[in-house]
Amino acid sequence: MKFDPQLMARLQAATQQLLKDGPAASSAALRDAMTGTAPADASRPAPTPRNFKDLNAAPDYAKPTAATDSDTGAASAPDLAGFLAGLGVRLPEGFTMPAGAAEAFGKAGAFGLQPGFKLPDGVKLPEGFSLPEGLDLPEGLSIPNAPAMRKRTPPPPIPEGATFESASFANHGGSRGYKLYVPSTYKDQGQPVPLVVMLHGCTQDPDDFAAGTRMNQLAEEDGFLVLYPAQSQQANQSRCWNWFAPGDQQHGRGEPAIIAGMTQEIMRRYAVDPRRVGIAGLSAGGAMAVIVGTLYPALFRAVGVHSGLPYGAAQDLPAALQAMKSGRKGQHGRRPTSPPLIVFHGDKDRTVHAINGEQVLADALAPHGAGAPVTTQAKAPGGRRYTRAVHKGRDGRVVAEHWTLHGGGHAWAGGSASGSYTDPKGPDASRELIRFLMESTADANVDA
Repeated sequence: MKFDPQLMARLQAATQQLLKDGPAASSAALRDAMTGTAPADASRPAPTPRNFKDLNAAPDYAKPTAATDSDTGAASAPDLAGFLAGLGVRLPEGFTMPAGAAEAFGKAGAFGLQPGFKLPDGVKLPEGFSLPEGLDLPEGLSIPNAPAMRKRTPPPPIPEGATFESASFANHGGSRGYKLYVPSTYKDQGQPVPLVVMLHGCTQDPDDFAAGTRMNQLAEEDGFLVLYPAQSQQANQSRCWNWFAPGDQQHGRGEPAIIAGMTQEIMRRYAVDPRRVGIAGLSAGGAMAVIVGTLYPALFRAVGVHSGLPYGAAQDLPAALQAMKSGRKGQHGRRPTSPPLIVFHGDKDRTVHAINGEQVLADALAPHGAGAPVTTQAKAPGGRRYTRAVHKGRDGRVVAEHWTLHGGGHAWAGGSASGSYTDPKGPDASRELIRFLMESTADANVDA
């Protein structure tokens, strides 16, 4: 390389600038020296600096990223929480990711999407979509509107004379909307009718739950009212009932008080038989049905739980995630629920482990001293196999039924493809639920 005295002079001037004004000034001086614009004599005014320009575009791996660490200049760690936020998932304040989740998120092939990715409108991820290893959020909390990519069938139209209208209710516990189905036969019966309260699961709403369970069609056949309380996104981003929040596990407070008050309002407005009021739910709705049935046994005379959890399973979100995997730890410190109860749970449920259904059953049996159940095994017509265990109390009355759905996942058994989280293979959980509620409340005594 031929010696260039002018270049050396410019570099020397830049060095002097470094010693005089510090690194920031020296960077500009070195740049000007290398481009031939800096004067050898530092006392002369510097011309306008010229920017470097690459002759070839930088490769992808060398392109600058928007997220950098301002202190070190290094790229920021993978932002898993930011990615979830991009999908519309807002994690509760104070919730921390499990160890290793962020690192797994950044590994090539561990997660096929980039931070900040947002699904186009109308696009849904498949039911088998999974988060990185180490992070296992509830099915409804993970990605809103992602139960399945299957094509939905439209629900049947409302029969002439029936109504399915929206309204709202408020009391000291708060306010929620709801929908009420009144069958076309209601006015013709001339006598009080049963009332069934149905609590939807995460990401669902009353219309979705009604379509999936086909409960309105059964109400039309058997002549009962169906009340569908609606969880709001203000109360829970994924529309989950807050069964894991301490304030929503107490009598006279929070969501149990709202649901109970809403039920009593319907009983005042319509001719409802107070001896035949039941409550049921799926997943988070099933967990809340257990809580409400436990806190208000004089109001709700029977309880149905599909893929739910026992009372007191958790007191915060991290504990809720753990309970969904391995059940409640220890006892909840409260007298177990006493109303008759029917439980449905798939033994292959990877969202809420089947041990939770067993714990729900154990709480229901505790006050009754039930002995060995009468167990039958069968297969639903064209559907899946199941085991049904019928438990009777000391007086010989049925106090609980436990349906184990062999091969069943986190979905309403025998449901319709018109709704989300349904398993059309059966058995028909909706019909069995109504049968149980009607049988167990048929001769119930109630204080008028």
